[in-house]
Amino acid sequence: MAGLSLGDVMHVRASQGRTPAPETSVIFIWLAGGPPHLDMYDMKPNAPEEYRGQFRPIRTNVPGIDVCELMPLHARCADKYALIRSISHTFSDHGGGSKRVMTGRIPATPTETVNDAPAVCTVVSRMREHIDIGLPNVISGADGGRTNVDTYAQGAAYLGRRYTPFMVGGDPSRPDFRVQNIGLDQEMATRLDDRYRLLDGVDELRRRMDNNRPMATMDALYQRAYSLMTSAEARLAFDLSREPAPVRERYGRHAWGQRALMARRLVESGCSFVTMVMENPHIPGTFYNWDTHAVNHDNFNDMRLRLPRYDQAVTALVEDLHARGLTEKVMLVVTGEFGRSPRISRSEGPQGLRLGREHWPQSMSVLVAGGGMRHGQIVGSTNALGTHPHDRLLTPNDLWATVYRHLGIDHHDTLPDQTGRPMHILPFGEAIRELT
Repeated sequence: MAGLSLGDVMHVRASQGRTPAPETSVIFIWLAGGPPHLDMYDMKPNAPEEYRGQFRPIRTNVPGIDVCELMPLHARCADKYALIRSISHTFSDHGGGSKRVMTGRIPATPTETVNDAPAVCTVVSRMREHIDIGLPNVISGADGGRTNVDTYAQGAAYLGRRYTPFMVGGDPSRPDFRVQNIGLDQEMATRLDDRYRLLDGVDELRRRMDNNRPMATMDALYQRAYSLMTSAEARLAFDLSREPAPVRERYGRHAWGQRALMARRLVESGCSFVTMVMENPHIPGTFYNWDTHAVNHDNFNDMRLRLPRYDQAVTALVEDLHARGLTEKVMLVVTGEFGRSPRISRSEGPQGLRLGREHWPQSMSVLVAGGGMRHGQIVGSTNALGTHPHDRLLTPNDLWATVYRHLGIDHHDTLPDQTGRPMHILPFGEAIRELT
């Protein structure tokens, strides 16, 4: 950003007008690695020991809805969210599963995370590119070093790089956290003004190149960069210090909690689609993500440490959306790329016996809230062992059709691929009727 070529963004200041913020938005919490549905939202206490695991369900404030005993805050606010227990797909690799869920399409390859179809967030970016609120329409937050758009299959594929999310890396709970490329110091502001005067002559070249497609793509990237460098709206939206201390404590003074709080601030500021990754809880004794194979880590030891932090962050966000009157405007979706195997795996090693759960796309649980949906309910069910949907078989596409409906995007519409061929936003899937 410090080396931004202002000859490519001279005309931006002439188009600094803002458009009204959208009426709807989405917060998407990504549980990278695959959370264990049998240890969280779809427990099977009557199943054999090799399936049910070590935890027990507890009742919630909604009769008939139980959750894991390690999530007591979920139990207190079950009337404020809904659980979908019957989403299923067939891609058991992290890469294939991530692409399957993130894009709503059958990926061309079962591995790797470089998309051959655009991620849903990039489709939203494309459909709302006319909206200018002073910060990006699509934002994604993750740990530092994990902010490449391909890490979690958030690439735009044939839509082009201009529609990829603005990536925010680092731990927002740290005192030294800052969003890179937001704002200007006085020295840089002076240099910008000087270079504007010096580079007037570049405008003629600029006009000649306006019809060049690669240059047009780079122009959009530079416009976004310049807007972020000078936008007061962006600085305010990302500034967690403006939140009262009790609110920050309620979310939790850790990366997951403060990312959830940042997501709420961003959608309140008008951002259309905010993805926040809850992958590494940064707690000694936990694995770096939710991928708790027995050969990686002991699933149950990991969940004892991980789930209380998750419980705090997610329920704070759910309750905050309700308390601030945002449940019509904002839809919250919490999921990973798949569930984990109902049958428990075992591994003997130098550290002794470890119990784990393997990849399992055949059944997974998803938490949703807001979006004008009906809360306090369960949609679908799995069989007695939690291996497959028992009723109301759904796919990630049905979830995304529900999201698109909330955003006012017709998922039957088409967008052109790189050859100009019209591609449906979703090739199949329908909004989940029980949630309306």
